[in-house]
Amino acid sequence: MFSRPIFIGLLCCLISLRPVQAQESSSAPVTSTKIEVAKSFDPVEATKAWLNTVPANKRAKSDAYFEGGYWLILWNFLVGAAIAILLLVSKWSARLRNFAECAMNSKSIQVAIYTVGYVLIIAVLSFPLAFYQLFLREHQYGFATQTFGPWFVEQLIGLVVVLIASSIALVVFYWVCRRAPKSWWLWGTLVAVVLSFIGNFIAPIYVEPLFNTYKPLTDTKIRDSILAMAQANQIPVKQVLEVDASRQTTRVSANVAGMLGTTRIALNDNLLKQCTLPEIRAVMAHEMGHYVLNHGAKLTIYFGIMALFGFGIASVAFDWALRQWGQRWDVRGIADPAGFPLLMLIFITFAFLMTPVLNSITRITEREADQFGINTSREPDGAAKVALKLGAYRKLDPTPLEEFIFYDHPSGRARIQMAMDWKAAHLPAGNLDAPEPATD
Repeated sequence: MFSRPIFIGLLCCLISLRPVQAQESSSAPVTSTKIEVAKSFDPVEATKAWLNTVPANKRAKSDAYFEGGYWLILWNFLVGAAIAILLLVSKWSARLRNFAECAMNSKSIQVAIYTVGYVLIIAVLSFPLAFYQLFLREHQYGFATQTFGPWFVEQLIGLVVVLIASSIALVVFYWVCRRAPKSWWLWGTLVAVVLSFIGNFIAPIYVEPLFNTYKPLTDTKIRDSILAMAQANQIPVKQVLEVDASRQTTRVSANVAGMLGTTRIALNDNLLKQCTLPEIRAVMAHEMGHYVLNHGAKLTIYFGIMALFGFGIASVAFDWALRQWGQRWDVRGIADPAGFPLLMLIFITFAFLMTPVLNSITRITEREADQFGINTSREPDGAAKVALKLGAYRKLDPTPLEEFIFYDHPSGRARIQMAMDWKAAHLPAGNLDAPEPATD
């Protein structure tokens, strides 16, 4: 949705979410047949065999879709930069600030008024690219299920959320800038991290239900299997929620989110419709890995460190640009909201150049969640099948350079290889306390 990327961009720029019975353990000795099977099983060849099950036309389609995303990264940067420069050079930003100053005496309310105008301008100017990227292109590749009317209504709902959240964020940010004009970049980073943490806590509980309906999962076979894994990993939940994501997309998804008594497990109905129980177990165990391994907190810290570098660079670049063109743009200083497009320009440039680093940080946590998931679910074939399903919109077998630069998740090939390595290590059943993986 065009409003959600704006929301994410604004916040990032300010800094830059009944148990089943246990299976009985096999006490049978390791037979020579099992040992021979283990010796004959080659994870590399097994990975190739899984990849070869995808028809060439489907591989070509997913490759084209994902590789098109490389260009969209560039186009989103260029459009964002062009809008920021336009707002500065045309003095639209300065005029918006002047309007806010004439309307109210309170500095904080002036910032809020400026923010509302700024977000609306960004939403209008960026809408053509967002419409192509998030509606036309998704329909072109068969991933979207909404018609334009419902889709556009959701954009408007998202826009209201953006207006509220960004107004709060910028009011706090510019309050910091007025109080600490020299060290704003240090305090600004701290404020941004705190706001990001709060946003990650609030969004699953209060924002996501604005777009989808959450209801308890009624399939006891699936529900109890998921709850058994949750109980084994001390995740404090007593129910599993189903989300009606199929009204918007064909993609499969799930998450484990929340804290302080709000923890919940949710999976979308596409996952239920398209996947078998072993596949669902593999997906849910991966999501539990994010929760158990505290990836939310860790990513907040990692991106907070990146944001600190970004804010430090912004401090130097902002002062230099102001000396060069400040009078021409009618921007008075860092505490002047009219200079926000300049900050946006600096931040999106920094984020664009740091794309490989930011993706790698996320990809590493996803890899850790994959490792946790395969050990928890014990479903190597299920994990491989899910990786192939995700391959409908992620290139399955990229080059190492592609994966380093553009992938915020491990590639399908890497995920299947991990599953097959795990399978090879467990084929002899040397771990006699481990249950056999479930089958379809």
